[in-house]
Amino acid sequence: MERVVAGLPVVTGPQWPGVNYFCTTRAGGVGVAPHDTLNLGRRAGDDPDTVTENRRRVRAALPAEPLWLRQVHGSVVVDADQADLPDEPAVDASVTAQPGRVLAVMVADCLPVVIADAQGTVLGAAHAGWRGLSGGVLENTLAAMRAKAPQASGWRAWVGPGIGPQAFEVGQDVLDAFTKDDPATLRYFTPRPGISGKWLADLAGLADFRLRRAGVQEVSLSGMCTVAGADRFFSYRRDGETGRMALLAWLGPV
Repeated sequence: MERVVAGLPVVTGPQWPGVNYFCTTRAGGVGVAPHDTLNLGRRAGDDPDTVTENRRRVRAALPAEPLWLRQVHGSVVVDADQADLPDEPAVDASVTAQPGRVLAVMVADCLPVVIADAQGTVLGAAHAGWRGLSGGVLENTLAAMRAKAPQASGWRAWVGPGIGPQAFEVGQDVLDAFTKDDPATLRYFTPRPGISGKWLADLAGLADFRLRRAGVQEVSLSGMCTVAGADRFFSYRRDGETGRMALLAWLGPV
């Protein structure tokens, strides 16, 4: 669903007790093409002052400064509640059990995924491209959450805007990354007619499959394709040089 938060157009999913989350769009910022307008990525080739202003605008919608990550398309998870964290840890997911601790992941085709328990006692946010997804970033995030809150139950997840199944053409390497250990995932790949060695991959479907297999009972998919939504979303696959959106999530009163 679409909302406006602190003057920024955002998209979000089902309302969960004790959990706040949304994903920014490309609207509401100060950037110029090809980063127009709300680019939040410092490594996307944009003017640093512009990114700083855009992050300031997002900060106005949050209870605290987010834990920004230097994402590396891996599967490592950081505990956002630990002391002496480095500036922008080089990981692709984070977890917290501290109300008001804001988690953030940046995307421009990869999937932003937020996970929480039914009571809103622990929270995780993950950046899931095909490498991280096949490498277990979602399973690792859930395991880290279970370790922080052993009594938590009723797991739920929201998979935000990402590259859709009609736009994500992949090769044998991506197919093998998922199917070598679980042939059942082959159903999320559709061969390209007349193009040998190419498939269309359903990245959100793969995320749904892996989340449910890991024990998440309720998975909601945004159904929004970043490649098709040029007016709303940044897309690296579509544009090459472009900005980054962010999923922001925190525990606390809704």
